[in-house]
Amino acid sequence: MKLYTFFRSSAAFRLRIALNCKGLAYEPQIVSLPKDEHKRSDYLAVNPQGLVPALEDGGKVYVQSLATMEYLEEKYSQPPLLPAAAEDRAYVRAVAQIIACEIHPMNNLRTLRYVKKSYGLDDDGVNTWYRHWIAEGLGSLESYLAGCGKSGKYCFRDQVTIADCCLVPQVFNAQRYECDLAPYPVIMGIFGQCMKLDAFVKAQPNRQPDAA
Repeated sequence: MKLYTFFRSSAAFRLRIALNCKGLAYEPQIVSLPKDEHKRSDYLAVNPQGLVPALEDGGKVYVQSLATMEYLEEKYSQPPLLPAAAEDRAYVRAVAQIIACEIHPMNNLRTLRYVKKSYGLDDDGVNTWYRHWIAEGLGSLESYLAGCGKSGKYCFRDQVTIADCCLVPQVFNAQRYECDLAPYPVIMGIFGQCMKLDAFVKAQPNRQPDAA
């Protein structure tokens, strides 16, 4: 396997965790987003969308982190990253999508670049934008997790799932921008439990070869 990745990419971080959880070895292929390497013709030949991650497995390339985690779940079923029951799978997928589809798009690199350039914001202005959407997104996620009553050590009881693969990178991003995370005890409790696991520790940004 080859994983096209960038150490600070939340989406790539998710996939690194999932691969580690399943014990799947991969060769990292570094794509620097600040250097716009994702826009180069050689990378666009791999992923025409020009985003990371992309996973090459068996000569085929898979894109979009949630779809790729579902692919891994179907092809490499053990250990499972989705619960057995359909109702519980729907819950886990909802948590993952709240993060990946509702929270993350508002604070990824290309969004922050656009906001800064288009509205003439300085770094403080960009950070204010970021923290607003983090607070709104994590607030709704906290309410969902608490209201469903399905969380435990992890987003789904005591089973690591794709929801946790999404949650941890989002918290890392929030910490990087010095967001106040005290209002989210359920989220931070899950984060703390996840970060006791080697699969999450080894996937974190500062452990990646391009972090130096």
